[in-house]
Amino acid sequence: MNIENVISALNNPMRRQILEWLKDRSNFPASLPEHADLDGVCVAYIQEKAGLSQSTISNYMGVLKKSGLVIAERHGQWTFYQRDEANIKAFLNEVEKELLKL
Repeated sequence: MNIENVISALNNPMRRQILEWLKDRSNFPASLPEHADLDGVCVAYIQEKAGLSQSTISNYMGVLKKSGLVIAERHGQWTFYQRDEANIKAFLNEVEKELLKL
């Protein structure tokens, strides 16, 4: 994990907000029946909630994915995102070690 990439990804209030929303699936509309068994949230739902353009949200999600904060899963024309809790915890542990010298 590249700490600088994660810090850069978190340096945007909307990206932090998206991560917060992704903590709880109920922050978004119910999945379509054909997607009910999938984890994550469709990028279209994230875009709708954020009120930003598709290209902006795609860019934001790409940054979050590259930093390791989210996992993307493609199903047909749809991309679903969920938080990568293991990587989030690893990042927090690394920052704690670095700042607190544990």
